[in-house]
Amino acid sequence: MDLNLKDKVIIVTGGAKGIGEAITRSVSKENGVAVIVGRSKEVGEQVAEDIKDQGGKALAIHKNLGTPVSCSEVIDEVMQEYGRIDGLVNNAGANDGVGLEKGGPDAFLASLEKNLYHYYYLAHYALDALKASKGSIVNISSKTAVTGQGNTSAYAAAKGAQLALTREWAVELLKHQIRVNAILPAEVMTPLYESWINTFSDPKAKLNEIERKIPLGNRMTTSEEIANMAVFLLSDRAAHMTGQHLYVDGGYVHLDRALAGAKE
Repeated sequence: MDLNLKDKVIIVTGGAKGIGEAITRSVSKENGVAVIVGRSKEVGEQVAEDIKDQGGKALAIHKNLGTPVSCSEVIDEVMQEYGRIDGLVNNAGANDGVGLEKGGPDAFLASLEKNLYHYYYLAHYALDALKASKGSIVNISSKTAVTGQGNTSAYAAAKGAQLALTREWAVELLKHQIRVNAILPAEVMTPLYESWINTFSDPKAKLNEIERKIPLGNRMTTSEEIANMAVFLLSDRAAHMTGQHLYVDGGYVHLDRALAGAKE
């Protein structure tokens, strides 16, 4: 299926690693222009060069997204380079374990800055360009927003806010025909997830325990499966979808975990 993303300019924050990298590469495979935004200049440029070597189009922007100024600069650079923005994928962030017992008010605020604020900043500064293209915003949230996890108050708060903003923006931007949707991953094997698994005394046993609780196939969701949904939502194949929270998680959140052991 042709998603009609040829030459569409798509910004992907955190686009050089994990889920973000998978989205970046999926945009390129659909002949879109992938704009990779992140803190690691070397890694971002490496992914961009790899895409170009394969005949794709990509731009790496090295930027810490913690301030309104830095986010404004990202949008300015994209507009100077391409003159348009067709999609924004807000993805950058990390589960940093700031909870009620671990952290405190300062750590909580710092975590929100890292995981939430730039979602708003980038959407705000990209708005004129998205109005012109009747583009799309995809917010990458997390199952922690609806299930809780424990010991991660700041991350869960940020992810919950992203879901609320998805619905709010979908309403506000109806008149501009800008679609806004969110994806909620659950258990996805990324470099950050692998680092967390390796903190356990028996990482393999812990991974097996988690996989047994995932109803569909007793396996982790892949980054590519999240990316497939993202590029679909960015495309005009999803032209009448807005304000949606989409769970790409093998049934992890909504199906009875007891089903994970069902054979028939």
